[in-house]
Amino acid sequence: MNTESNETYVFPERLKAIRELRKLTQAQLAEKSKIPSTSISHLEAGSRKPSFDNLRKLGIALEVSTDYLLGRVDSFEGTNTDTLFRDLQNLTDSDRETIRRFAESLRNK
Repeated sequence: MNTESNETYVFPERLKAIRELRKLTQAQLAEKSKIPSTSISHLEAGSRKPSFDNLRKLGIALEVSTDYLLGRVDSFEGTNTDTLFRDLQNLTDSDRETIRRFAESLRNK
């Protein structure tokens, strides 16, 4: 699955599927990713390849890895760890400790 032709073929399908899974319109994804909606449309149609910067923006906006979008991995599950980590960083030390204790109690069930 690592050939460029396969990545180009897979990318439009995965982009659209993840966008729809996230219940976003092309316009909403455009706003969230700061990419023009016309570009989103062209990318989903396969008539354009994403630039590195746009690929990165789409991965962040859709909360999936760029490897998943390109077809290098088959599962997007577990790619939200970066988002979880960012969310934890924004909490107070006390709140992080509460979450740590909660996670520990779940592990010990």
